[in-house]
Amino acid sequence: MSSTNPTPGPGVAPGTRERHGFRRGRGGDDSAVLVCGLGRFGSGTADALARLGHEVFAIDKDPVLVQEWAPRLTRAVEADTTNLDALEQLGCGDFPVAIVGIGTSIESSVLTASNLVDLGIPQIWAKAITPKHGKILERIGVHKAVYPEADAGRRVAHLVTGKLMDYMEVDGEYAVAKMRPPTEAHGFTLGQSQLRRKYGVTVVGVKSPGKEFTYAGQDTMISRHDIILVAGHSELLERFAARP
Repeated sequence: MSSTNPTPGPGVAPGTRERHGFRRGRGGDDSAVLVCGLGRFGSGTADALARLGHEVFAIDKDPVLVQEWAPRLTRAVEADTTNLDALEQLGCGDFPVAIVGIGTSIESSVLTASNLVDLGIPQIWAKAITPKHGKILERIGVHKAVYPEADAGRRVAHLVTGKLMDYMEVDGEYAVAKMRPPTEAHGFTLGQSQLRRKYGVTVVGVKSPGKEFTYAGQDTMISRHDIILVAGHSELLERFAARP
């Protein structure tokens, strides 16, 4: 279904910049995503989704941001997401997934999220500035509150020591880290070195120089030039990474 320029109504700016060929989520493209707010988090998420092949419909009240992102996304519209009538006019209730990327105003974030809940969107993710903000979002019906600044801060904290090459929390205290193998593992298979038994972490992948990452098993040989992916409790990963 091709999109058309909506007739300007409450909260919808005239002269909206958009791209055509957009098919809405329900009854259309199940991979379509609505993004409200084109700040750093919203635009970064929208860009990543578009690169992954999703159709992305973005809304922001700033015409400069709309103009900047219109060529890169399926559709970009200048509108006020705190206005329920504007969202209804744009057909936002048809989307299976929506992301609230508003971080400059808690009030705007909450009002936007509340509108999306009222529209019955099945899955809503929203940026939260503080834990209290996140709790409010979840109480009004947001399915997942995201804390990008806090998450980035924890990731950097794990990387600044230089022991870890990359770090990602998966669920609570569980994480996956990329690092060099400890000296005691050099020249041995994972079964021989018994890293899991000794340290409570699991080596899930190994990358040798010039090769791609491969799944690791008990017979996987580790050399000092390898890079390993290790999964486990974050505290245990830190202890393991501290090994010489």
